[in-house]
Order: sequence, then structure tokens, then C-alpha cells
Amino acid sequence: MRKLALLLCILANFAIVQAQNSEKELIQNTEKAVKKINDTIEEEGWKAKGIVSLLLNQSSFNNWIAGGEDSFSGTLGINYDFNYKKDDVTWDNKILASYGLLQTKNTDFGKKTDDRLEFNSIVGKKAFGEWYYSFFLNFRTQFTTGYIYGQDANGKEIRTEQTKFMSPGYLTTGPGIYWSKDENLKINFAPLTSKFTFVDNAYTSGIDRFTGLPYVDGDYFGVDEGKTMRYELGFYASVYYKLAIMTNVTAENTLNLYSNYLEDPQNVDINYSLNIVMKVNKFLSANLAFQAIYDDNAFRGLQTREVFGLGINFGF
Repeated sequence: MRKLALLLCILANFAIVQAQNSEKELIQNTEKAVKKINDTIEEEGWKAKGIVSLLLNQSSFNNWIAGGEDSFSGTLGINYDFNYKKDDVTWDNKILASYGLLQTKNTDFGKKTDDRLEFNSIVGKKAFGEWYYSFFLNFRTQFTTGYIYGQDANGKEIRTEQTKFMSPGYLTTGPGIYWSKDENLKINFAPLTSKFTFVDNAYTSGIDRFTGLPYVDGDYFGVDEGKTMRYELGFYASVYYKLAIMTNVTAENTLNLYSNYLEDPQNVDINYSLNIVMKVNKFLSANLAFQAIYDDNAFRGLQTREVFGLGINFGF
């Protein structure tokens, strides 16, 4: 009798354990199913997100024997994505805009630390695996007039207009194929890409305002005398990679490469951007922005830009 009672207890405990395990599995499976449904809902149709950031940097000196000059700089930036996905079609869009000024105590002019307006768009239709047939568009220009600075015979600071809105302006577009593992890693290849460079003909006509000599074809962003546009046909490749370096520290990398089939294909244009965000809390972060450009039609050398400071961020 005791053995039978013991056996019944064991069986009862086993049934209870099994029921508890089944209940846990049911809960886990239900949670997974709900997550999958939510992910599917979020992935279908349009998704939009963005961030507005204000980057500040300030220095002040008082009786500082080692020397220095009071300065203040601020950069306002917008990074906005609006993407579409349904079935085997994707359409990713990104707007990047930023403008920054530096003011020092002993200068007559506020100088730009950043000036950027860029729009990227790529449509993809799934081909096989993680590969998509694609068509992309990239547009770049600046908001305001850019100057080169110097001094006159009396040592007073002067400036000469060099660039302005849509001078230059770049439009790059073409069909291709791209590979995407997830939203943090995307690679696009476009072997038949058209590139248009737009300028104001005031910069390409008559006397070159920088040299004081008659304008020579190609001196201003590769555009010929009296023209307002330069056309190129070539190979384009772009890579986007975002990674978490450590907790609350992310790095966003963008690399664009372009080779012009029609002229000096060995001179590859390079545009690389790095944005590191070191998050303090929901609204504050330390931001580092770095950009390097090589384009021999604009400047025969490497152009670099780096901005670091405290960022105030607002997501939307």
C-alpha cells in the first residue's frame, strides 16, 4: 500500500512538473509568435525615424600666458530616415543636413565648421538570397556661400567667395545590385552610374576670380568655360556599416567610391564619413564627426573635416 501511495505521489509530482513546463513553453511560444507578428507589422509599409542634434563647443581664456583666443561654435544637424518595405520590394531614403559656425573674439567673420545637405535614396527588388536589383540616387550640395580667407596689404582679414548653394551641386544616379544583411550593413554596386556636377556660370566665365587669369576649362570642379554642368559616366560603389563599439557607443560609417569611365578612370573619387555617438543619456551625448574627400576635379589633394563636441539630441 505504501509503495502504491509513493508511486502515486511521484506520478502526481511528475504531472505537475510537466504541466508547469508545458505552461512555460506555451508562454514562451506565445511571446515569440507575438514578437514575430509585431516585427512583421513593423517591417511592412513605411517606417520613419530621425534625430535632431545640436553640437556645442566653447573655449575661454583670461590672462592665459600660454596664449589662446575665446571662441564658440555650434552645429545643428538632422539625420532622418523614411523607409518602405513590402513583400520583395524595399525603398530606403535618408536626409542628412547640418550647418555649423565658429566665432572667435578677434575675427570679423563667423566661419563655417559644417555645411551639408544630402539626400540618398535606393529602391530594391529582391533577386536571390540577400541580393537585390537596385536603382539609387544621391544628391549633395551646401546651404550658404563658402569663402577662402586671407589678409590684405594692411594685415586685415579679407574673404573671397568660392562656393554657394548648388555651386557645386552633385547628382549621382544609376541602376545596380545591392546586398543587405540587415539595416546596419548595406553594400551597393552600380556599374553604369551617371554623375552630374552643377555650378553657377559666374564661376566659369571670363576672368578666374581666384587666379586673376582667363578661366581654363576644368578649373572649377571640372566644368568647362561658360558651362554650368559636367557629365560623367562611371562605376559607383557604396558601403554603409553601423556598429556598436561598446555599451552606449555607436559608430556609423559611410563610404562612396566613383570612377569616371570617360576621363582618368584611375582617379577614383572617395567620400568617407564617420559619425561616433557616445551616449550619456536620452538627450546628451559626445559626438565626433569626421569626413574625408578625394576628388581631383574639386581639389588635387585630400580634404578632411573633423568636429567634436557635446551634443544635445532630440529623436522623432
